[in-house]
Amino acid sequence: MGDDHSTARPLRADARRNRERVLQIAQEALASDGLAISFDEIARRAGFGVGTVYRHFPTREALFEAVLLGRMERFVADARALATAEDPGRAFFGWFRAVVEQASANQALCEMLEGGAVPAFRRGTTLEADFAAALGRLLQRAQRAGAVRGDLRAEDVQDLLRGCLTAERRARARGGKVPMAEVVCDGMRSHPR
Repeated sequence: MGDDHSTARPLRADARRNRERVLQIAQEALASDGLAISFDEIARRAGFGVGTVYRHFPTREALFEAVLLGRMERFVADARALATAEDPGRAFFGWFRAVVEQASANQALCEMLEGGAVPAFRRGTTLEADFAAALGRLLQRAQRAGAVRGDLRAEDVQDLLRGCLTAERRARARGGKVPMAEVVCDGMRSHPR
């Protein structure tokens, strides 16, 4: 999945510091500027030549995966941990709101969730399947508990998640804040007829 140097020879202390600096700057740049950020710009912000970035991450995708996949894996791990929560409705809605809150503040995560812009999170990949499966388990439990409408499928919830991210990002650009996650959560709730 992400950049893995576990089988490589350990990095010298200065090389390790450089790699950590590149990752830190890349994380900040991706959060603010999204996936269009260039290696040159990341290197400039880190105070390095572009060769330093390439030495640690041979492709843009390798760097983006190293920065972003950990966040996506955390969303999956959180969903899995909540799959046995005592209150399935609270677990489902809390996870949905947390993903929207965390991802909407990060341009690259939004782009990744919206369209699979990072190869390791495109349709058919293990991480995308893990995300969908973990979301599906939370949804099914919440539906069985009567907290979520029974006519929603996991794919529908993913589309609603993507819509929330777009709305939140657009609201921020206008200088406002839209409680889109709350609006969507209200729409997903089971309501007695």
